[in-house]
Amino acid sequence: MVTADGLPLKLKLRQAERRKKLTAFLLVTPLLLFIIVTFVVPIFDMMRRSIDNPEIGEVLPRTTEALQAWDGRDLPPESVYAAFAADMVEGRENRTTGRVATRLNYEISGMRSAVNSTARRAARLEAPFKESLIETHARWGDPYTWQVIQRESGRFTASYYLSALDLRYDESGRITLQPEEQRIYLPLALRTFWLSGLVTVITLILGFPVAYMLATLPLRYSNLLMILVLLPFWTSLLVRTTSWIVILQSQGVFNDIVAFFFGEGARMQLMHNQIGTVIAMSHILLPFMILPLYSVMKTIPPGYMRAARSLGANPFTAFRRVYLPQTIPGIGAGALLVFILSIGYYITPALVGGRTGQLVGNLVAFHIQNSLNWGLAAALGTLLLGSVVILYFVYNRLIGIDNMKLG
Repeated sequence: MVTADGLPLKLKLRQAERRKKLTAFLLVTPLLLFIIVTFVVPIFDMMRRSIDNPEIGEVLPRTTEALQAWDGRDLPPESVYAAFAADMVEGRENRTTGRVATRLNYEISGMRSAVNSTARRAARLEAPFKESLIETHARWGDPYTWQVIQRESGRFTASYYLSALDLRYDESGRITLQPEEQRIYLPLALRTFWLSGLVTVITLILGFPVAYMLATLPLRYSNLLMILVLLPFWTSLLVRTTSWIVILQSQGVFNDIVAFFFGEGARMQLMHNQIGTVIAMSHILLPFMILPLYSVMKTIPPGYMRAARSLGANPFTAFRRVYLPQTIPGIGAGALLVFILSIGYYITPALVGGRTGQLVGNLVAFHIQNSLNWGLAAALGTLLLGSVVILYFVYNRLIGIDNMKLG
């Protein structure tokens, strides 16, 4: 078959389909570009920063080259010290030694002062440079200092990820755990996952009955309740968190009520700890659990429960055997959404969490704003992103299995 212009019908149909696809692609191109610029590019930039390590190689090029022949035992030869002195003189002139000082300080505490003091005296150093540098600062007489410089002179590094996992290189170059009193990130990660899981369970317990009521009430009542559920989205997150500060503080509304009935000694510490973090986050994230549950429950025909009752099942058995299994996709979607949002939460734990209620997101912000260790912040963020991706694939797998069973 051919069309009026003599072309085969199949070819004409393929051309029409291509035009439709091209038109659709052009329509979504602005959105695609927006996602790439605001979402994909920042993620890849964060992942790049987590392994990026240009400081030592760029500021100490002679030292980096000289250390390539060093076996890592005892102190380096005089040639390494001479190259380091020349790099210090050039770095002092170019004002770049601060970059090396900061980078080495991430690996060895106190290296910033060692590098800066050496840079100030670099122009007065004389041969033999080994003795001169060791006299300038004792750090240059420690083989471990030069091992760190040699190891971190590459373009890329795994040190930020090791630090984010409370690991380190020992003096023999092996990867070991940090001393117990210096472990920060693993306990904080465990606390983050624990509190996120607890918030997810609490929102599920509170949100399930609300979603069930919204799905079963007459439309004129359920619409009113849905407005109340959506109302928090119209209120600033900062305002909601501040409201919980007013309620939970020692002289707040809740403790005033407790003191009125049970005396001043009954006041409880609900702020600047994990309790305050869980309460505030559960309230803020509750709508994110209710809405997925409601969207699934609304599609469950009420006749299923009546049919189960007519076949002899009591209300609890009918709910457990008939209704609850059909809500699993909503439970999974709501739990995944709340858990992922909880893992990356920052404002609420910062305001109400105190020392014991902080999450990983607060430490990421600290390294970006205060310590300026962007590499470690990027490594922590990348690990969080990897956890979320793994969680999503596990959820997708489990939901797929459940759907096959239900089918």
